[in-house]
Amino acid sequence: MNITELKNKVIQTIEDNKDIIIEVGRKIYKNPEFGYKEFETTKTVSKFLSEELGLEVEEGIAYTGCRARANGDKEGPKVAILGELDAISCNDHCDANEIGAIHACGHNIQVAGMLGAAVGLVKSGVLSHLGGKVDFMATPAEEFVELEYRSKLRADGKIKYFGGKQEMIYNGTFDDVNMAIMFHALDLGDKKVLTGPVSNGFIGKQVKFIGKEAHAGSAPYEGINALNAAMLAINNVHAQRETFKESDKVRFHPIITKGGDIVNVVPADVRMESYVRARTIDGMVDANYKVNRGLIAGAHAVGASIEITEIPGYLPILRHDSMEKVLRENLDFLGLENDVIEGGDFTGSFDFGDVSHIIPTLHPMFGGIKGGLHTKEYNIADEEAAYLLPAKAMALTVVDLLINEGKTAKEILENFKPTMTKEEYLKFMESNDKIIKA
Repeated sequence: MNITELKNKVIQTIEDNKDIIIEVGRKIYKNPEFGYKEFETTKTVSKFLSEELGLEVEEGIAYTGCRARANGDKEGPKVAILGELDAISCNDHCDANEIGAIHACGHNIQVAGMLGAAVGLVKSGVLSHLGGKVDFMATPAEEFVELEYRSKLRADGKIKYFGGKQEMIYNGTFDDVNMAIMFHALDLGDKKVLTGPVSNGFIGKQVKFIGKEAHAGSAPYEGINALNAAMLAINNVHAQRETFKESDKVRFHPIITKGGDIVNVVPADVRMESYVRARTIDGMVDANYKVNRGLIAGAHAVGASIEITEIPGYLPILRHDSMEKVLRENLDFLGLENDVIEGGDFTGSFDFGDVSHIIPTLHPMFGGIKGGLHTKEYNIADEEAAYLLPAKAMALTVVDLLINEGKTAKEILENFKPTMTKEEYLKFMESNDKIIKA
């Protein structure tokens, strides 16, 4: 078969199996789990890969998560197709469960899309015509939430990093992967695909302001008000916003997770969480330094002390034009040439950004949903567009990368210069993993 015949066979196989692809997406949607808690979702994905596709599955690739390897006997490059397992919290969403968990970021769509691509490549028999390996990965903990829970997992030695793909880089899951692809869902209006997105990275922080208790009514002058310290600290950061470069797109968005103990005692233990986001690594480091300066000054202004726990966050996602070119050709093959938005600018963050600094990656956005991500308005409006289009696009992209003994993938790899080696990446992560006391 020529390449057009191979691609048409992949498309037809996905169409023939669309009911099981959509059904697994629905099943995951109905059973949302937060990051590093996706035990049931991992089982669902593992069962699909093993029973539907006959693949051997490795579970627990990053505490939760799983991976299936295909074409392991081939000598060519390895492409990994990823889908994310975890849900977010949105108590106001009509489909949220009793603890507020809901797949309002479309990760259930990602996983079903990844499984759909696997169906297209494996059930069609097209894999045998490709000169390279393919891994199908269900990855945990993309949403950077429940920091106390993840801190306990880390203290217990179960994880090193709070983000799933960070953990997978650290534990070697990506060591034999040459390139990786995945997608996110997004409300694209009347369009169906957005290509070439870029994003911010961030450094996470937990902050403790330490004051002194006193009776708030009769002797407040004997205390040191840690809540006042926190309020001053936030205003100090606001006062520095004009020093952030517009091109760095800096974001600082703190929440007070503990404002005191009881109302008639001067607050002596106040807690804050936040990210410091920016478009570049240098911008992240610069903004983080200024934020810390403001936080420390707020504490010292009222005589309080402060403890800042720095947590390695995510890196900005990079656009790799060589990978984008392959995707775009396949979007045209699917008849979507007039349904594409070229380029996207996101000040949110993805842990796939970390991977993009080490190997060539591809991360388009597909439609089929309505409403903002992480909001109560989010809903899946067109299941076939949401689940099947990205499955087809990713599978066809793999065909192009690995056909002819992996010729296109090899050319991309020959011309690829990583922003960081794995060793440099881990060194940078360690530099942001510290506690500052002042």
